[in-house]
Amino acid sequence: MEIIKTHYHPDIETLENKSIFTRLATRGIATMGNNILLLYTERYEDYSLPGGGLDLEEDKIQGMMRELSEETGAKDIKNIRPFGAYEEYRPWYKPDFDIQHMISYCYTCDINKELGLSNMESYEIKNGMKAKWVNIYDAIEHNIKTMATSDKQGMSIERETFLLKLIADSKV
Repeated sequence: MEIIKTHYHPDIETLENKSIFTRLATRGIATMGNNILLLYTERYEDYSLPGGGLDLEEDKIQGMMRELSEETGAKDIKNIRPFGAYEEYRPWYKPDFDIQHMISYCYTCDINKELGLSNMESYEIKNGMKAKWVNIYDAIEHNIKTMATSDKQGMSIERETFLLKLIADSKV
């Protein structure tokens, strides 16, 4: 899959002599017209694509389908197509490594508009994550405002906003 962007967190000055671990993740892109299925996270005041880390040796498409279903209750996931991969280097705040190298493999897909029950992890529930269909342009505007005004934002908002803009541009 093509890398559509490589992003370096502002705190990453060099990769030289740093211990780095790679985390592979997937993101699901389900749209209906100008609406897109996103997760709103109260803790970070942002919208993000459903997705998350792959299990060891898990197939990327199977992982995307699992994450999309777990986080949103998505049903009838079909017509899966590669969109692109977003690569990022960000600080790791645990003693085992200096830097996290994350690659998010993004796929478009069609799903049933009606969502089933989600099966979120406890930290996702604690962070106030909720799946919702949102106008993509409203989500982009919301994330831009959060980046400009909120001290709550997480490290993934730049990735998510970049991807949302790219998705919106590809719909024109």
